[in-house]
Amino acid sequence: MKINDKINQALSEDPTNKKTFYSFEYFPPRTEQGIENLLDRIERMGSTNPLWVDVTWNAGGSTSDITIDLCAHIQNFSGLDVLMHITCTYMTREKIVTSLDRAKELGIRNLLALRGDPPRGSNDWIPIENGFNYAIDLVKFIKETYGDYFCIGVAGYPEVHLTAQSRDHDIQSLKEKVDAGADFIITQLFYDNQIFLEWVRDCRQAGIECQIIPGILPILGYDRFSRTINFCKTKVPQEILDNLQIIKNDDADVRKYGVAFGVQQCQELIDNGIRFLHFYTMNLEAAVIKIIEGLKILDNQKSLPFKKPSCRQSEEVRPIFWAIKPKSYISRTQEWDEFPNGRWGVSRSPAFGEPEMYGSIAKKISFNFDELKKIYGENVSSYAEIGDLFVRYLKGEVKKYPFSEGSLQLETNVILDQLVQINKNYVFTINSQPKVNGVPSTDPKFGWGPKNGYVYQKAYIEFFIPSEMIQPLINHLDKYEMITYQAINNQGDEIKNVCKDDVNAVTWGVFKAKEIIQPTVVDHKAFLIWKKEAFQSWLDHWAIIYGLDSYQFNFLQKCQNNFFLVNVVDNDYINGDLYKVFVDFIEENMELINQL
Repeated sequence: MKINDKINQALSEDPTNKKTFYSFEYFPPRTEQGIENLLDRIERMGSTNPLWVDVTWNAGGSTSDITIDLCAHIQNFSGLDVLMHITCTYMTREKIVTSLDRAKELGIRNLLALRGDPPRGSNDWIPIENGFNYAIDLVKFIKETYGDYFCIGVAGYPEVHLTAQSRDHDIQSLKEKVDAGADFIITQLFYDNQIFLEWVRDCRQAGIECQIIPGILPILGYDRFSRTINFCKTKVPQEILDNLQIIKNDDADVRKYGVAFGVQQCQELIDNGIRFLHFYTMNLEAAVIKIIEGLKILDNQKSLPFKKPSCRQSEEVRPIFWAIKPKSYISRTQEWDEFPNGRWGVSRSPAFGEPEMYGSIAKKISFNFDELKKIYGENVSSYAEIGDLFVRYLKGEVKKYPFSEGSLQLETNVILDQLVQINKNYVFTINSQPKVNGVPSTDPKFGWGPKNGYVYQKAYIEFFIPSEMIQPLINHLDKYEMITYQAINNQGDEIKNVCKDDVNAVTWGVFKAKEIIQPTVVDHKAFLIWKKEAFQSWLDHWAIIYGLDSYQFNFLQKCQNNFFLVNVVDNDYINGDLYKVFVDFIEENMELINQL
């Protein structure tokens, strides 16, 4: 979605002018591990619902491919709208067209058009043949070449650009960029709010009417702060300098002060009518989140239980199986022309693609097998050792395991003790949710959707279980008339008490003046497709790290071929107790379990 449209939508949906919106900036890391860490951080920070995130473009486009790949990955798989930087530095018209054509092909709609810093090692701007000398030239070229496809942002300088002839000339140059087609302005960092507010007033008097968004750089450390203000020639109130001078040798105190000042600075801007804040994160998380929390503007409300890219806004329903691997689901379905909304009807037979690495940025990340061995365990040769990994993941002692792309949902804590007991006894759970009966849509654990609604869930559990235990389990489940189940092994042998066309809504919400929304379902046809991916994870995401000839690989391959994948739904979301059903099953079959 275009950022100017997001801005207008945000303002129209908040007629009381009480809400403050924010966005985050990141830069491309130089290493594979850095990319992986950044993507994890963006996932976490993305849960606070920033209006967008942006990714910088290094001088000379030295990280241009990574910038484009990161933007595409974030937009497609993190469900966040993205603003891609593009600069003039060492970029010919041909290079810019190549980059923007690729960005357009990947669905990127937003650009921050900048002149850019001088090339590394130079203090002066160096024009190149067939390139652009100023951001306005880049803005004009983008508009002439791509029309209105891209939403374009530009930079503003409250303290005046270092190379500007004068303050008035700098503001006039900014107006010319807006007149040439820029849709919004993000400012350079500043620490004196009065300078910014006076500059905004002067911009308005000069006829600049688009949104002006202040760029906020938290004080993250004394040395970093000193280097930044010296490089940018930033004016800093003497009070801040004096306060930092006292604590400059204590990193913790500096960070604490930085958060406190960040809250103070942003609150003053909000009190003066500023509705949007843009945070320069420096790829760090804690300070920015603490500032947002301190301002009490943190937004954790989800529109649905799952995040969806803006290009899939009509999507309202997904099979629950991919709740643990949402990126895989998006990858499988990215060629769909339409997405299910309202109902996952029995007449629908979607063509799922094969799961792939999630975009070109994922292909740049190689798996560190030695590191994964430390996490998963060096020796894996028994069901007890499998259970140990599953339990450690449930308890948060490890952040990765082979069957999920991310960390556990908060709602898992409600059933954590039961899940731990179940996994210790060879029922290896990979997906679950507790029952919920009419919880407010704003509930921090279970809530989603608009305010003043109510959400519901049927208890659900999905797991691998040794074939020796499957028939006793089925016999046990058949005692409960409100329980439905599907079980299948790697060879395709099925046991189920549902029909092939049954679709069971396991999550739904009731909201004012809306039809009931049913965002997650259990669908037999989708389960057969998911089954292949789930079983393949035993080898592709676990056994392979030990080597094809290892005893660990041999053991895990035997598990793959011996286990059943089972999903169970307790359709009694009022009085049912699905997890007690499994605890009872384990207690009744301890003799069998001890023999395995």
